[in-house]
Amino acid sequence: MSLLCYHKGCGQRFDPDKNSDENVCTYHPGVPVFHDALKGWSCCKRRTTDFSDFLNIAGCMKGKHCNEKPPAPVKPEVKTLSDLELKPKFNEYVMQSRRPVEAVMRPSPDAPLVRLEQKVSSSLKQALEKLKLTADNGPTNKEKDSNEVKVGTTCKNAGCNKTFLDAGSNEEVCVNHSGVPIFHEGMKYWSCCRRKTSDFDSFMAQEGCTQSKHMWTNAEAANKAVPCRHDWHQTGGQIIITIYAKNSIPELSYVEANSTVLNIHILFEREKKFEHKVNLWGIIDVNKSQMSMTPAKIEITMKKAEPILWARLELPPPQPEKKEPAPDSNDEDD
Repeated sequence: MSLLCYHKGCGQRFDPDKNSDENVCTYHPGVPVFHDALKGWSCCKRRTTDFSDFLNIAGCMKGKHCNEKPPAPVKPEVKTLSDLELKPKFNEYVMQSRRPVEAVMRPSPDAPLVRLEQKVSSSLKQALEKLKLTADNGPTNKEKDSNEVKVGTTCKNAGCNKTFLDAGSNEEVCVNHSGVPIFHEGMKYWSCCRRKTSDFDSFMAQEGCTQSKHMWTNAEAANKAVPCRHDWHQTGGQIIITIYAKNSIPELSYVEANSTVLNIHILFEREKKFEHKVNLWGIIDVNKSQMSMTPAKIEITMKKAEPILWARLELPPPQPEKKEPAPDSNDEDD
């Protein structure tokens, strides 16, 4: 009959009748040591980072085999809070954490709006000088201001790809997107219908959700706000809105805000105008917010009034209250 040796590092079977000094057992009398990714035994100096190599470290002591299980390690006594002197302080901390937190009152959206500080990059100033786009010398090309529509002109409404063929094109119904494109966290969608997709081609192929008249000329476009792609992200203390408007005109562009409302008015690429009102999900510090303008985009950086994570950019519209049905006047008391 063979028995299992319980010496650490041995693990071999032996015949108890032949267990003598001649039948040597090589084992570790110490305990395993794991420190800073190194593994070894307290009784010898060899260390390794590989667990398989650790198991194969030869024992450093020789003797007879032993079939007695080593005693289970004694677990250290764990004292409860009732045995600690810190219990009163802990109880005080628990009571303080249970105190109700005062809710922050949401300021009124009707508070006066203040224009955010505007920072214009030197590269945008140079681009506007080249294009001669300033508030004083706007477009003067009579051809652009003309209401004459050339055959083949594409409708300027977002999502509509129809072209002008003849006078009958004016009678067609234009199916377009009245909102603006939004690109956020890999998803792309229109603010007016919110059909989200991650594929850009699928986004561009989405059919419009609004019916109106075609918009053929620049003169018509100048009198109507156009969509402009924008996105937003947040950090621990800021909300950043990015508007991808090229060559925006600083003299005719501005952002107004109070603690909960944002009004965006951007004039860009000669006659294009982008307007958007945002009822913010959270509260901002207007005095520490600003807008930065570059040739390719505009960034609106808003300081959060509280360093909390916003669930979304805009506050959802209030749901209409459900009215309870009036009691039937024909019902008679028993």
